[in-house]
Amino acid sequence: MTTVNTTKAADGTGLSGSAATEGALSTLKRGIMLSPEFRAGLAGTLLLALLSTAGRVVVPVAVQQTIDKGIGNPGGPDIAFIRTAVLVCAVAVVVTAVCAYLMNVRLYKASEGGLAGLRIKAFRHVHDLSMLTQSGERRGSLVSRVTSDVDQISQFMQSGGLMFLISIGQLFVASVLMLVYSWQLALLVWASFLPLAFALRLFQRVLSRAYMLVRERTADMLAAVSESVVGAAVIRAYAAEKRTGRRVERTVEAHRDAQTRAQAMVALTFPVSELVAAVATAAVVIAGTLLGIAGQVSAGELIAFLFLVTLFVSPMQAATEVFNQAQNAIAGWRRVLGVLDTVPDVADPGDDGETLPRGPIEVRFENVGFAYPGGPPVLHDVNVDITPRSRVAIVGQTGSGKTTFAKLLTRLMDPVSGRILVDGVPLDRVRFSSLRERIVMVPQDGFLFDASLADNIRYGRPDASDDDLVLALTELGLADWLDGLPSGLDTPVGQRGESLSAGERQLVALARAYIADPDLLVLDEATSAVDPATEVRIQRALDGATRGRTAIAIAHRLSTAEAADEVIVFEAGRIVQRGPHKALVTQPGVYADLHTSWAAQRTL
Repeated sequence: MTTVNTTKAADGTGLSGSAATEGALSTLKRGIMLSPEFRAGLAGTLLLALLSTAGRVVVPVAVQQTIDKGIGNPGGPDIAFIRTAVLVCAVAVVVTAVCAYLMNVRLYKASEGGLAGLRIKAFRHVHDLSMLTQSGERRGSLVSRVTSDVDQISQFMQSGGLMFLISIGQLFVASVLMLVYSWQLALLVWASFLPLAFALRLFQRVLSRAYMLVRERTADMLAAVSESVVGAAVIRAYAAEKRTGRRVERTVEAHRDAQTRAQAMVALTFPVSELVAAVATAAVVIAGTLLGIAGQVSAGELIAFLFLVTLFVSPMQAATEVFNQAQNAIAGWRRVLGVLDTVPDVADPGDDGETLPRGPIEVRFENVGFAYPGGPPVLHDVNVDITPRSRVAIVGQTGSGKTTFAKLLTRLMDPVSGRILVDGVPLDRVRFSSLRERIVMVPQDGFLFDASLADNIRYGRPDASDDDLVLALTELGLADWLDGLPSGLDTPVGQRGESLSAGERQLVALARAYIADPDLLVLDEATSAVDPATEVRIQRALDGATRGRTAIAIAHRLSTAEAADEVIVFEAGRIVQRGPHKALVTQPGVYADLHTSWAAQRTL
């Protein structure tokens, strides 16, 4: 028995919320550990960062040496010493620039590699999640976790991360040199910034929550925009442009408000850091003058120290921007980790699973029950055997459990009780690679990709040649339809197949399934919502596609049931009748009532 995952994340989605409760450093560490590309050559990058930072202190040292030993030489200005100091300073500046360039290049390469790996992992994991888990998360939100959330991480790794590396090195080198010149003044500078460091630590928690809200509002906005674009035809058909526009505007405004609140919090840190920097500089000037009068600090050392204070203050001020980007990135990382932490409730057994041999499939449901999270049971104690090469129609009223039965059979979901066997092997023990090769489902909507007709049919078998595609369409009785298309196999189908009619999209979906050559074909009524002429064409294609293999069709139109070897009738999640059409239609019961109603509609 498989338990359906009903855990909700902190943001109300069906994805894991464990990452949302982690601390910032823990989240950052986990994110970097998930992408080894971030750590590639890190030692070399840190060395370059140290060298580029060390070069910045050459100017203060050169100024101090020039004043104290060059200009202040007891025998008069030492021009040779001054010339040497300036030359050394120029060389150091050039070396610093080269090291900074190399550090940038290495950091960009590492971060782009790590972010690409993170996107790929998140994308693949989304596809590993069951349809049940995916349906609990808005599509726009899922897309935002792989795109915009990772973009926030990208900005931090390539900008804030770079500033962080430089700032750490600059603080370290400046602090060491300040201690060399005057430990009293160094302690004074540290004491000035210590309260700010503690305040930022406390402020981080508040800002973290603010930026988590920003990422959630970004997901809401993307979901609303993408839904309105995909549903443009329906929106126009019902003249709902203004209503839809207002809905999108609400999500945009909510995102704006969340972003503004977060930025307002960040803006508070800038004047505070400026104030602390001014206080530290003033304190150094006053204390340094007193130390100079006492003969403990030379004029050159005091001027050099003021340069070093600037070097120390600038990373402290830059830290507020790094802090801002870091909180945004950590919020994005938490949402990405929320995807990766979600354990697929329909898991691939992988190498431990079994591979089914080719051949017509036998199916058995043993005491199968299913309920959607938080809802009542929709299937009750289903027991059924389906023999190889039989064509079975599943019928019943809307909500009777037909589609749930098909999704369980194709393992888009797992039952909460009982088990399903194919060729005597429990379905959850079959490797996905074998399962998807042996069992193919053709959904009712027949989703097509924005590519050519050939590319969409070939999706079921990537190595199929154009001749193979033509042969498959001919065997399905669709050669005349293919000849009538403007560019044959090269005909573009448009986004979601919108260049084709609903019936033509179903024909393409059938051809795609047929060329994949499965041993069990599951059809979620291919003839619904099409005109009678197209229904005849699809029915002819169905006869070709199901010949010689086990086929199970969810029948909304009972013409499918009439052509089946056997009919299974569902009502309220239970199998209430089973048998051939000719027998069931003469027996009082659910099927006879359905057939009578359907036949009456056809005569209208």
